Amino acid sequence: MSVQIWTYLFVGASFSLYLGIAWWSRVRTTQGFYVAGRGVPAAANGMATAADWMSAASFISMAGLVSTMGYAGGVYLMGWTGGFVLLALLLAPYLRKFGHYTVPDFMGDRYESKLVRLVAIICALFVSFTYVAGQMRGVGVVFSRFLEVDVNIGVIIGMVIVFIYATLGGMKGITWTQVAQYWVLITAFLVPAIAISIKLTGTGIPQLGLGSDLQGTAVSLLSRLDGIQQEFGFGPYTEPFIGQWDKVNVFFVALALMVGTAGLPHVIVRFYTVKSPKAARWSGFWALFFISLLYLTAPAISGFARFYMLDSLNGAKEQDLPDWFKSWEQTGLILWFDDGDGTVRYTGNSDNEIFRAGALTGPELAKIARQHQQWIDTDGAKGVNARPLMNEMGLNGPDRDIIVLATPEMAELSNWIIAFMAAGGLAAALSTASGLLLVISSSVAHDLYFKIMNPKATEKQRLLVGRGTIGVAVVIAGLFGIYPPGFVGQVVAFAFGFAAASFFPVIVLGIFWKRVGTIPALCGMVAGLGITAFYVISVVFFDMPQWTLGLTDQGIDPQGFGTVGMFVNLAVTIGLTPLFPAPSEKVQALIDQVREPEGWSPPINIDESAEH
Repeated sequence: MSVQIWTYLFVGASFSLYLGIAWWSRVRTTQGFYVAGRGVPAAANGMATAADWMSAASFISMAGLVSTMGYAGGVYLMGWTGGFVLLALLLAPYLRKFGHYTVPDFMGDRYESKLVRLVAIICALFVSFTYVAGQMRGVGVVFSRFLEVDVNIGVIIGMVIVFIYATLGGMKGITWTQVAQYWVLITAFLVPAIAISIKLTGTGIPQLGLGSDLQGTAVSLLSRLDGIQQEFGFGPYTEPFIGQWDKVNVFFVALALMVGTAGLPHVIVRFYTVKSPKAARWSGFWALFFISLLYLTAPAISGFARFYMLDSLNGAKEQDLPDWFKSWEQTGLILWFDDGDGTVRYTGNSDNEIFRAGALTGPELAKIARQHQQWIDTDGAKGVNARPLMNEMGLNGPDRDIIVLATPEMAELSNWIIAFMAAGGLAAALSTASGLLLVISSSVAHDLYFKIMNPKATEKQRLLVGRGTIGVAVVIAGLFGIYPPGFVGQVVAFAFGFAAASFFPVIVLGIFWKRVGTIPALCGMVAGLGITAFYVISVVFFDMPQWTLGLTDQGIDPQGFGTVGMFVNLAVTIGLTPLFPAPSEKVQALIDQVREPEGWSPPINIDESAEH
């Protein structure tokens, strides 16, 4: 069977499974809608957390980043994995013991302020919408290639599926759907990695295959890859701290990703769905185990993909181009502008002929292609050489989001494996998108509508507002997916920066320093998020020069500026704390109780507390 038929089978079967689970687990209470009734077993919550956290960025983009950046791409592996350890060990059990529904819920009650709750809601919405944009774009990329539909149509299909199962089952439906999605995505990731490792090196363990010799030679894969990279004008694949990725930027980006992970509201809320703080700790353990299966394999598949990409394209004649290239070329995610000799060159120099469409529209791209063809036909007398033009626009090289999805095709694996990879990519994107949409829904329906606007709202009214919010959020997320501000990995990295600058410092200080009051926390969040948003938006959209802060000649990468925002937040909060009143005795007693060892006091059930 063809790849397309296999894709229809896998995607149809997996979507039917997700919708069936949503129907089976539909809920009629707010506790079921927001925290799955707090009855999810620790191991299942670990799988759901892993699926929630391993988004399109982890499945599709991360290996693409490592593949094109080489050693420097490891910053994403270190940052995201380290952040989850930080969250599981430092924050999750305490947050669970507070017993709230959402992060703004915790912030509002801990700092005794509706204004803090409102600012936390704005931060949660800002982070979640930035993050979900990357997921919806990932869905569109997968659909466009494997079902041969327009990227925008793919985004709309994904919106419909997520809307149905998120509104039916709320957190309960999303949790059990994510358990199924975890097994789809991890199997889809591991099977091609193992098959390619055997094919290239004869080793069935990808991590060992990356360091092994190529089949039938005495040359290691990494040595060969380093050689090819330098031969075609790229830096050595295994050399650290090259170009803009100096030590300062690696540190800033890794730390922003790390503390940003610990502040992501859709990951934190998963720890509210288990029965006790002890179950929250076990959830963290299981989630780390399940996540490690993909993250420890990603460097291997990145290296395999880079080897195939450079080896199969350079020197190929037009009539000999591999099928995978022709398939992906139709999506605009990889393009070839020949210099007239009919031979492909994919290099890091000015003679590079491989590009991507990026944000160019169809008519704009068609115009560039026509002018380039005229330039070739007239030997440069008329028309425009597209290659310098594309280089000026920063569109050299293929789109990084196709690397993982195209790798099974590059390795000429069976059609069913190629199609299964597509189902895995969709599972990764949809699982995270649904979690984010629920955070958006709970921020509006629970924290804004119920806790601020209408405290007397009935259960039915709250559920109606929650489901309606998901509908609106899906439409906005889809628009972000159709008009994305960057490729998937970068968009998601910005979300981590915003979370690092806003939530992380005040959550940590809120748990471990009971002297911190309302005004310092509020000022810290506004200052951290404000300076980070200003820098990211100014640099990315208005070409503002990157600040060096006297630390690096390269300038601070926008992806790493969340670290600066976090330190600003900490400095403002800590600096103002002695100048303003401490929290009430009731809140200080609550913090002491939360920090007591398990067994000394039960977790607080927010539904049974006086405020509810």
